[in-house]
Amino acid sequence: MEESSSSMRSSEQKEEMKKVSEKTVKKRSKEEEDAEPDEVFNFKCTEKEEEEEDVTDSEDSVFSGLEDSLSDSADDDDDDDDDEDQKVEPEQTPQVKEGAAQEDEYKQDSSDEEDIRNTVGNIPMEWYKDFPHIGYNLDGKKIYKPIRNKDELDEFLDKMEDPNYWRTVHDKQTGSDIVLSDEQVELVKRLQRGQFGDVNFNEYQPQVEFFSEDLMIHPVTNRPADKRSFIPSLIEKEKVSKLVHAIKMGWIKPRRTEDASRGSYYDLWANEDSSILANHKMHLPAPKIPLPGHQESYNPPPEYLFTDEERALWEQQDVSDRKLPFVPRKFSSLRQVPSFPRFLHERFERCLDLYLCPRQRKMRVNVNPDDLIPKLPKPKDLQPFPTTQSLVYRGHSGLVRSISVSPSGQWLASGSDDGSVRFWEVCSSRCMRTVQVGGAVKSIAWNPNPLVSLLAVAQDSVVLILSPSLADRQVLLSTEQLLSDQWEAESAEEEGPVKWINLEGEELSQGIRIKIQHPKAVHQVTWHAKGDYLASVMPDHSSHLQVFIHQVSRRRSQNPFRKSKGLVQCVSFHPVRPYFFVGTQRSVRIYNLVKQEMTKKLQANSKWISSMAVHPGGDHVICGSYDCRLSWFDLDLSTKPYKMLRHHKKAVRGVAYHRLYPLFASASDDGSVIVCHGTVYSDLLQNPLIVPVKVLRGHVITHDLGVLDVTFHPTQPWIFSSGADGTIRLFT
Repeated sequence: MEESSSSMRSSEQKEEMKKVSEKTVKKRSKEEEDAEPDEVFNFKCTEKEEEEEDVTDSEDSVFSGLEDSLSDSADDDDDDDDDEDQKVEPEQTPQVKEGAAQEDEYKQDSSDEEDIRNTVGNIPMEWYKDFPHIGYNLDGKKIYKPIRNKDELDEFLDKMEDPNYWRTVHDKQTGSDIVLSDEQVELVKRLQRGQFGDVNFNEYQPQVEFFSEDLMIHPVTNRPADKRSFIPSLIEKEKVSKLVHAIKMGWIKPRRTEDASRGSYYDLWANEDSSILANHKMHLPAPKIPLPGHQESYNPPPEYLFTDEERALWEQQDVSDRKLPFVPRKFSSLRQVPSFPRFLHERFERCLDLYLCPRQRKMRVNVNPDDLIPKLPKPKDLQPFPTTQSLVYRGHSGLVRSISVSPSGQWLASGSDDGSVRFWEVCSSRCMRTVQVGGAVKSIAWNPNPLVSLLAVAQDSVVLILSPSLADRQVLLSTEQLLSDQWEAESAEEEGPVKWINLEGEELSQGIRIKIQHPKAVHQVTWHAKGDYLASVMPDHSSHLQVFIHQVSRRRSQNPFRKSKGLVQCVSFHPVRPYFFVGTQRSVRIYNLVKQEMTKKLQANSKWISSMAVHPGGDHVICGSYDCRLSWFDLDLSTKPYKMLRHHKKAVRGVAYHRLYPLFASASDDGSVIVCHGTVYSDLLQNPLIVPVKVLRGHVITHDLGVLDVTFHPTQPWIFSSGADGTIRLFT
């Protein structure tokens, strides 16, 4: 009977406690629904007194039913003792809960379960209030407190203006403010209403009866607690000691921290969304890889495969000049295709394309193409200039390498590979005289002094001074006076690499008066404007004896250069000033003969200079080159070409200026002579006007050689040209 009555009392107490707790939860939820969100959930302004009162009221309401129900049943001493304990409990409960909340927030939680940035553990953070740091991170480095300069006024302004103020909490572990997300706010609200954190949790699921209601004699388990649960574990201590030793020895290293000094590298086009970035005005998409063509197939069509000649030509070409970086191959099946050997090269070139891609978008400007072409005057307005072929001078059996016109313009001299020098009458194309020099003539030059009738001829290693006797008596007398015999006593004093020889006999009867013996083959001769000095060129890399200047009146020769500064191609005298132009393969050096120093160096921007001519004014120079270019230099403007003309298709062999008219011409191996109008203004601020006016053709290309030399008539707008076909042509 006593057992049945006690079981009935316990069941009644359980039911009564359940009813009271349900009423309390409903009352709480109703009050919170009536309140506003700011009042329900405000983490910044919490009043501890109100919170304590709420907790006390709720606890009293829970335990008030227990007091009433237990006061009536006081049958035995045990029940009285339980009743006394339950009466004291409501008064002590709020204090215990408040202390527990202040002591430890993670009492039932371990710091190992979460990756907490601050690794000080569950200790009171007030211990760090006098230190500049608030803890240590996983690498053992200090976590410094954030700078907080906000006062009460700033807090009030944030509360009034910041919309996220009500959901911002202060993290004591890191000392920073955290804005809670919507999910976190909903979780806190559920916990405040006394609900479970998990929405899907069913609190009214049926209870599983693990134990029966029958009271058994022996307990199910009465095993006492182990001793190891009260003392530190030795196994864990050994593991920790091993880890400490490994850290001290350097076997275990902390996590690597990225060095900020090395810089951060990122892919410029990694997260590229075309739909979003396409609307951006200055968006620059990554350059796309060109799609493969038919020649890259493993079974390409036959027309894409290389023949033996094409393959040999492909192998001889430079890598940068090849159209395809590979040779197309054909396979019967895909499984026979080997690995691509240029895979890494292509990937590297792709990286270069992305790295060198321009970062600036250049807006396209709508420009009329006609506006880009300079407005040049019409050729009809620039006359006179030679336009038609008038005469052909025939008689040479070899290449006519050089021609020259007398200062009067009445006679024309030509030198050929057949070993002869011929003198022609300009107006009638009649050969007045032929002189055999015994070898191929490389260059000839008529003395520019109109009071002297002399011709310099370069033949092998000899320079011959000829007197053609095709002038009046006064000119012949002055020529004889220049070539008088007073030179022997002076020339005998010094003997150098150049020897002056006075000819007699048969050679003298042909008009050859002086022979200047050089140590090497002479390629060019040119006169000074006054007619007393003569320059000869002997191209040779291994010697500094490449240029000699001869004085005819005193029979002297001198080498102006002590060192060789390149392979000399051509030389020329300045028409007015004491300057000497020396053209090497890639540059033109200008020397002052009085000061004996170099004044300027012109960069031709061509591979090999072939010829050179100086403007009659002396401030402009043109150079022809074997790479089909003609360069115009303005000496007052720059050391680089003012204009680069690429009108010829083959090597430029000769260039020339007209003495009186603003004309210059160039001769090329393509069999053409291009005449250009070149006006030089006296105003230094105005650039020269260069206009191509006429292309003259007539020479026949022989052995891939076309026009070898070109020269203007001294007084008329006529031009003479000599070619590899053995003819000389006059264009007027």
